[in-house]
Amino acid sequence: MEYTKLGNSGITISKLCVGCMSFGDPASKMHAWTLNPQESEKIIKHALDLGINFFDTANTYSAGTSEEYLGSAIRKYVPRDQVVLASKVYFNAGHLSKEAIHREIDQTLTRLGTDYLDLYIIHRYDYGTPIEETMEALHSLVKAGKVRALGASAMYGYQFYNMQLVAKEKGWTPFVSMQNHYNLLYREDEREMIPICKQMNVSLTPYSPLAAGRLCRLEWKTDTLRSQTDQTAVSKYDSTQQSDYKIVLRVHELAEKYGASMTQIALAWQFAKGVTSPIIGATKAKYFDDAAGAFSVKLTAEDMAYLEELYLPHKVVGALGDNA
Repeated sequence: MEYTKLGNSGITISKLCVGCMSFGDPASKMHAWTLNPQESEKIIKHALDLGINFFDTANTYSAGTSEEYLGSAIRKYVPRDQVVLASKVYFNAGHLSKEAIHREIDQTLTRLGTDYLDLYIIHRYDYGTPIEETMEALHSLVKAGKVRALGASAMYGYQFYNMQLVAKEKGWTPFVSMQNHYNLLYREDEREMIPICKQMNVSLTPYSPLAAGRLCRLEWKTDTLRSQTDQTAVSKYDSTQQSDYKIVLRVHELAEKYGASMTQIALAWQFAKGVTSPIIGATKAKYFDDAAGAFSVKLTAEDMAYLEELYLPHKVVGALGDNA
């Protein structure tokens, strides 16, 4: 495993992050394909054995059971100070209001069974709450020792910049990471968000780095429960399948050239683009072994251009509009 720093925080993270949306009680009705406590624990332990120390969940993943399953496994297998736990707030009552932030962090810490969170991420931009209220509330969590560092997730570049600006002007804690939607099939954040993050030394920890599996195989869909029921992935990728599949074929071509898997090519591209730690959501432990092999794949400038040249602009997927 390879390691790096999370922005300006000084926190050391593995260059692969376990996405914990795969863990949780299916009865919560968020996803039909989430894993029970025993299956979740098995994957978490395998990731730890590989040297992965970075885990990302959210307060609303499977109605909080993702946090519960993660916390239980961490307490069983590793000292708390040897892992970096991230969770999120937004898709809850009050979104990013002061009241909501203080309520949700306490509930997250309880479910995880810890007295602090390493990284607290705002899951989206809140049009209904003043930026100052949100940033001051987040800063107060850092001052209280409940949170070590702050991050943000999918939004528009100007929104992220404005939030960072308020933090700087008020002397509050800024964001050190951006969890955005980014992969070879969706590159819209290269226009604004990613340059802003690089300017501010904000780490990129993208979700869906493998486009919900579409960059990992020649089949656009499979017969797995997730592939058959994941309507979120359908809404993200299927409308552009005709043009995007040509990129998938190029990933496969380079995988054959390097004797690597398609997953490794897709992740090697991310690392070459400056990504800090892509978030891998998996329902089988072996997928993390595959992902870890990406560190040994070094793409040339010609490879990068070949993978990128067929990309066409996409509609924005991730950032919310003000009527959402």
